[in-house]
Amino acid sequence: MADVPGAPAGPDGTVAPARQDDRQVTLPRGVRLGVDVGTVRVGVARSDPDGLVATPEATVAHVPGRHTDVAAVAALAAEAGASVVYVGLPRTLAGGEGESARRAREFATGLLGSTQTAAGGPGIEVRLVDERLTTVDAARQLRDSGRRARAQRQVIDQAAAVLILQVALDHERSTGRRAGATPAEEPGPVADARRAATPIPDRPRKARHRGRGADARSGATVEPDDKDPSP
Repeated sequence: MADVPGAPAGPDGTVAPARQDDRQVTLPRGVRLGVDVGTVRVGVARSDPDGLVATPEATVAHVPGRHTDVAAVAALAAEAGASVVYVGLPRTLAGGEGESARRAREFATGLLGSTQTAAGGPGIEVRLVDERLTTVDAARQLRDSGRRARAQRQVIDQAAAVLILQVALDHERSTGRRAGATPAEEPGPVADARRAATPIPDRPRKARHRGRGADARSGATVEPDDKDPSP
């Protein structure tokens, strides 16, 4: 009988997903953490021991030039007994990497070193997963839920971390393998293929001809601003 994708952990503490290449592939049971690395804050999410659902866990302050955020996440991982930590890698829609991706890689490398030092052994597994559009999705979901902009800023990092982790969990259950890649490897797009396949449409831009002084009188096209219209 074929294994059912996404099946919960069995009595031996392993998750039994679909077969891969005619052989059984299992992952150890245990909490997973998801991390969204921001310029001001670092959002953290965690899963249940069976790796089914991601939930918000904490927000850690990021202080430039210091590594207190790395140490704090390492402590959270140790306290939770995490088997793996997924760090979001913010690639561009075209697949490139910029300054944000560099920070995420640096964070993941530092976290790997911190968990190894704290454990005195192989430590906790740290992997990078493609997080394209997760922060945008998180902001939209919070806005649609009716949260005000100020309140959004307090939880958006955790919400993005939840999305990062849930994509990784779904990948684990469907393939029987860890999502993403180690900091030393080149991450592939498979971990976030679902979100990358649904780009956000551009907002229509309309000309404004009233109440804009010289621009309106001259008939010039005036681009609307990109401010969030939410209160």
